[in-house]
Amino acid sequence: MTTTLLERPSLSGPAEAGDGDATFVTLTVADQLCGIPVLGVRDVLGEQTITRIPLASPEIAGSLNLRGRIVTAIDLRRRLSLPAPPEGAERMSVVVELAGELYALLVDQVSEVMTLQTNSFEQNPPTLPPQWSEFSAGIYRLQGRLLVVLDVGRLLSIGPLLRGRA
Repeated sequence: MTTTLLERPSLSGPAEAGDGDATFVTLTVADQLCGIPVLGVRDVLGEQTITRIPLASPEIAGSLNLRGRIVTAIDLRRRLSLPAPPEGAERMSVVVELAGELYALLVDQVSEVMTLQTNSFEQNPPTLPPQWSEFSAGIYRLQGRLLVVLDVGRLLSIGPLLRGRA
């Protein structure tokens, strides 16, 4: 896929890297391996100071400063209706851009960049829990693990703060 400055990469499906390949930044949320198309990722950050936003929906952890830009931080554990991380656990942020705005997705860990064959991409299985299938574009079956490809557009369509931007 050739990307020009006028095109925006998809944040939902596989990002094509070549002949039949898709490339993802892999991350972990509550021990579940997830992937975000690499072309949609702007930055990966370690533990950050996050300022709470009064009256924001619970999924919005707050905001952080990234090189002078204010970035809305979304807690993926809350967004996916998962339990809070263990007390004192450090979290990482995957920064994505949608409609010209930056968002930091709070995750437990960022792993690696992985290239997979697009012919191995599958639709969500019926056994995928609803809180995952609502935000999943599909899956890859890896050796002993399931990679859930996250649809960032759907993840970010929350509350009045974000409505109308996507």
